Amino acid sequence: YKLKLVNPSQYRFEHLVTQMKWRLQEGRGEAVYQIGVEDNGLLVGLSEEEMRASLKTLRRMAEKVGADITVLREREVDYDSDVPRKITEVLVRKVPDNQQFLDLRVAVLGNVDSGKSTLLGVLTQGELDNGRGRARLNLFRHLHEIQSGRTSSISFEILGFNSKGEVVNYSDSRTAEEICESSSKMITFIDLAGHHKYLKTTIFGLTSYCPDFAMLVVSANTGIAGTTREHLGLAMALKVPFFIVISKVDLCSKATVERTVKQLERILKQPGCNKLPLLVTSDDDAVTAAQQFAQSPNITPIFTLSSVSGENLDLVKVFLNILPPLTNSKEQEELMQQLTEFQVDEIYTVPEVGTVVGGTLSSGICREGENLVVGPTDDGKFLRLKVCSIQRNRSACRVLRAGQAATLALGPFDRSLLRKGMVMVSPEMNPTICSVFEAEIVLLFHATTFRKGFQVTVHVGNVRQTAVVEKIHGKDKLRTGEKAVVCFRFIKHPEYLKIGAKLLFREGVTKGIGHVTDLQAITTKENGLEDSGFVHC
Repeated sequence: YKLKLVNPSQYRFEHLVTQMKWRLQEGRGEAVYQIGVEDNGLLVGLSEEEMRASLKTLRRMAEKVGADITVLREREVDYDSDVPRKITEVLVRKVPDNQQFLDLRVAVLGNVDSGKSTLLGVLTQGELDNGRGRARLNLFRHLHEIQSGRTSSISFEILGFNSKGEVVNYSDSRTAEEICESSSKMITFIDLAGHHKYLKTTIFGLTSYCPDFAMLVVSANTGIAGTTREHLGLAMALKVPFFIVISKVDLCSKATVERTVKQLERILKQPGCNKLPLLVTSDDDAVTAAQQFAQSPNITPIFTLSSVSGENLDLVKVFLNILPPLTNSKEQEELMQQLTEFQVDEIYTVPEVGTVVGGTLSSGICREGENLVVGPTDDGKFLRLKVCSIQRNRSACRVLRAGQAATLALGPFDRSLLRKGMVMVSPEMNPTICSVFEAEIVLLFHATTFRKGFQVTVHVGNVRQTAVVEKIHGKDKLRTGEKAVVCFRFIKHPEYLKIGAKLLFREGVTKGIGHVTDLQAITTKENGLEDSGFVHC
């Protein structure tokens, strides 16, 4: 809050600039200033002239720290005076010196045919859909997806915003590198599958890619159908803050759209959800929603839009432009000081580059040319390798910091030694791996009784493997809704797990959530480090 910034003295100006630097650092490159508001939050407002002078000062301050400012909204206030008084909200954005752009990851959830891929196609390509699925064609990765119109794999799409808050996408026939270069904020959309058949892929996308937010897409004409409730439950179980987009409003009447909104509001207010729905109908609402959403996770913004007519599409863009990152700079600094740990989510072979792995750096810093170890292999060993080059959002990058997703080229490293669920860590880390672990779980649904010997697919972060129930502490069996500490054993090979990690398990209709409480560690010292005969790049 700033009441007014009219002609400050040199000393006061320097003080304000220092304060702005601090605010930007705290918000990882973004800050919102409210001018005409007292420190205690009282809306006083400023006259036209004072506001003009204050914005001029703010612009000077931003120039001094190398930032850009965008006026988000102006509003008149009822204050006892004859002249109209206004308050103005201004977004100040500066890309931190140590990174290329601010980066947010948004997972896209929703039932099959709710319009997820089409919406992403419209946002990232800048062209509206023709109503027959043209917009989504660029997002599909396989021929069968194009033929059936159904997403079955995880694809990534990028949407950039420049420092003035304007959208940067593929509309001006830009390449991914150009989008990265001209953006100061990047939204990476993780397009997940809606069909029940591909549920394991969707869960993998939610657990391993660590999205900051989730966007639940609901079709206005079908309402809450199919996997919508399940996806909503997954986001809540993994504590991913979500907002809702009701698509296809051009297909149905106003009454139908209202019915879908009411249906959603009713579900969100239920005791299990405890969310506060906020319907966004104007730019003002979008600004409020973005700020409130990051501060209190109980607020759930709801947008109604059409990918064909483009109705209300701008409101989503305004919302995404202002949406602040969840972690502050202090938390990220702490993560960066830990030892390097990179989760392997995808593995490719690229001609003339060799083996490439994609994933997220969960802690530490990773540099080009760094020597790491990867594992565990089937017999619990870790292999040495070297990072030859790094790419983030399809553009080259020298240094990777905690919390960022990227692809690392490993040169001639043998691809067959790698699998999803492995980790790459500093050689001095001495990682704990285990085949047997305990978790405190809640059985969400099971048709009969859950007992010793039952097999389930366990998801912990990027680990996905079948495990067998070895023991249920203090009970013989579990029924739906019951809690217990359960001992699991991985069937195929040991995995790298951490105590406290969130866990999801499923088998047919059986589902449960929980967290890891204890590990029976196999020390890697005994196994020793294997040399895979890596070649220097």
